[in-house]
Amino acid sequence: MKQKVEEKIVKREEKWSKYWEENRDLYKAGGKKGKKKYVLVEFPYPSGSGLHVGHAFSFTGADVYARFMRMKGFDVLFPMGWDGFGLPTENYAIKMKRKPQEVTKENTDMFRKQMKRLAYSFDWDREVNTTDPSYYKWTQWIFLKLFEKGLAYKKEMPINWCPSCKIGLANEEVVDGKCERCGHEVSQRNLSQWVVKITDYADRLIEGLKKTDFIEKVKSAQINWIGKSSGAKLKFKLKDKIGEIEELEVFTTRPDTLYGATFMVVAPEHKLVKALFSNASKIASERSDDERIDKIREYVKQASKKSDLERAELAKEKTGVDSGLMAINPVNGQEIPIWISDFVLSSYGTGAIMAVPAHDERDFAFAKKFGLKIVPVIKGAEDHDFEESAYTEVDRGEMINSGDWNGLLPQEAIKKAIDFLKDKGIGDRADNYHLRDWIFSRQHYWGEPIPMVKCPKCGWVGVKEEDLPIELPEVEAYEPTETGESPLAKMIDWLKTTCPKCGGPASRETDTMPNWAGSDWYFLRYTDPENDSQFASMTELKKWCPVDVYIGGDEHNTLHLLYSRFIYQFLYDLGVVPQDYPEPYIKRISHGVILGPDNQRMSKSRGNVIIPESVTKQYGVDVLRCYLMFMGPFDGVMAWNEKTLMGVKRFLDKFERKVLLAVEAIDKGERLIEDEIFLVKLNQTIKGVADDLEKFKYNTAVAKLMELVNVMGINNEKLGISKESLRAMIRLLAPLAPYLAEDLWAKVGEGSVHASSWPEVEKRYLVEDEIVVPVAVNGKRRAEIRIQKGLAKEEVLKRAKEVDKIGRWLEGKEIKREIYVEGRMVNLVVG
Repeated sequence: MKQKVEEKIVKREEKWSKYWEENRDLYKAGGKKGKKKYVLVEFPYPSGSGLHVGHAFSFTGADVYARFMRMKGFDVLFPMGWDGFGLPTENYAIKMKRKPQEVTKENTDMFRKQMKRLAYSFDWDREVNTTDPSYYKWTQWIFLKLFEKGLAYKKEMPINWCPSCKIGLANEEVVDGKCERCGHEVSQRNLSQWVVKITDYADRLIEGLKKTDFIEKVKSAQINWIGKSSGAKLKFKLKDKIGEIEELEVFTTRPDTLYGATFMVVAPEHKLVKALFSNASKIASERSDDERIDKIREYVKQASKKSDLERAELAKEKTGVDSGLMAINPVNGQEIPIWISDFVLSSYGTGAIMAVPAHDERDFAFAKKFGLKIVPVIKGAEDHDFEESAYTEVDRGEMINSGDWNGLLPQEAIKKAIDFLKDKGIGDRADNYHLRDWIFSRQHYWGEPIPMVKCPKCGWVGVKEEDLPIELPEVEAYEPTETGESPLAKMIDWLKTTCPKCGGPASRETDTMPNWAGSDWYFLRYTDPENDSQFASMTELKKWCPVDVYIGGDEHNTLHLLYSRFIYQFLYDLGVVPQDYPEPYIKRISHGVILGPDNQRMSKSRGNVIIPESVTKQYGVDVLRCYLMFMGPFDGVMAWNEKTLMGVKRFLDKFERKVLLAVEAIDKGERLIEDEIFLVKLNQTIKGVADDLEKFKYNTAVAKLMELVNVMGINNEKLGISKESLRAMIRLLAPLAPYLAEDLWAKVGEGSVHASSWPEVEKRYLVEDEIVVPVAVNGKRRAEIRIQKGLAKEEVLKRAKEVDKIGRWLEGKEIKREIYVEGRMVNLVVG
């Protein structure tokens, strides 16, 4: 039977929860004189299962930091809201056979209640919800501005399609060829989509990272996702014109290897393939080649069933089909075959490559499989067998088989190659990016309506700003459709409208925005959540922005974090956010992952899920909070451990017991000399815990508090500790265990401990030439002594034996051995 939390803890939590609710100004931002500190933690989508332990871990870490910053004198903005739109909520509503509006409200209310019980010090007066029309009015306004500036456009394109969720997915939402939400295999489908030109900001998104204080792991994740590569774009002339196509354009990072290009490969979606199909009858009659066209059709059909990630997988077996077409290598005039293969993506570069099998592993594997020519053009320092593998150390060696470039270093040959391309008018230096434009359409109901109308006369037109928000209508059937058409398409009365430009009949866009849309700018709305005339006033934005610390998960470093940086830079260009710093966040902190007790990721199927509420019902909120922070490094991967949890409970029990004993001694008027060893440890702890909390080293901060409690009263069981020292101790605990700290503070302090300042260090107790050494009897620690560094062994042992508490353990016994490990410990062995 699971233990039940003690009644006194239940009453304590009820008492102080009520007190904090009645005194919300404790956590209200904007009312203090200190410097601003904007502490942001990623807001959750309110799921039906309530807060999970990952939420509690992230939010507790953020809350500890926010509380600490308040105690350090900062005016802290620490807000919370709800990312209510999107697939998770819609799927939950479908499962429950209820409307998304209903479950969103219920789940939000549940989350808020749970968060308050866990003592999170959010400024609830700034709460936002992405599903509130007063909020998504401004999400729609941002989209209109993107459209006005030419950064949002409609395009038919191959997209990742999830047949389970029945929506299109951005590349970032596909993990190992599967939908990140439901885990279903993703296929390709052509759909007309709204797309946002994030690629226009690719270089700025890289450069902007230099201004931030993100850790290198986060910067690298973003830089790698953007994937900038430098090289050249060039055109290969086709031997025979196909339809209107006379040449193929490719991007290459290695124009120096042009002489080694022995074939070309185009994506199955490339316009050349489409031209082959549209000219199939002509080609077949000229070449008697019906079979080839049929093979190509079948190959393209099979390729359409794969996601981009599956196709780009290096380890997969290469597939392809010969197009029957030839191109002319511009440097040597040789005819080279053009193949079609799904490892080339139409969404990357030009959708066509020049293949240099001697110096690229993927091209080599393709050439070996299909018997294509391999010509080495870079010679390494050692002989290399080009029949066995590609030589890929292309920055080392010298050029061979390359005409006038022979003998040059590869970097010299790159310059020569680009000069050649420019002289011939067929190419030039260029950059390419892995980053694709952002697919912004979703074919589902529960999202922000895209504020666009389609007019037969004017085309796509944005709605007038004064007509915002375009509210999401309630529908009877909101489930995704098999056709890929949004459920809103059935809302005829809502669908029909007038063109904002010409006044003629028009139709609303029926796709909705992705779940990232509302979360890309929510941190701005927190600064001024009630403003109806702007998304936030410049006065409030200047007061709070940029965000000083943003806490979130690694899984969002290439999704939400990149998108929100792009939106902020766009708003910066519009001049509607402060102009002194072009980035939204100064520091990004990634929290870690908590595994189940079996050291596996938590999942219902494994039965290893830890629910915060069940832990607090057994041990109380403070134990959960301190345990979460003590488990390990805040950015680490840690397994849930019940024994360690019980150890944290014992620590808090001991902390409370010793403080109450000391308070009792003070109340009785006992005048005891305060233990100097304790004062040294207390001041070391004040400094050490502050340093740790500043650096998010929560586990070592808790460990230091545990050490302090162990020292408390070690040389004097009557605990001669001053009220001021007790106040300092309680304040150290306050960010981590707010309920217990508030309860104890009521006995020695005034007002709320959470309105108090961080204790000051008395530097005289931090003297570097003195140390505290524990004294053990038969290996068990019984006391501590404070000595000068380098004190002689004989003097150290003499002082250790003179300590009153040690004397009792030696009485009537013979000391058989005296051990002193310099600067670390004394051990007296008795018998």
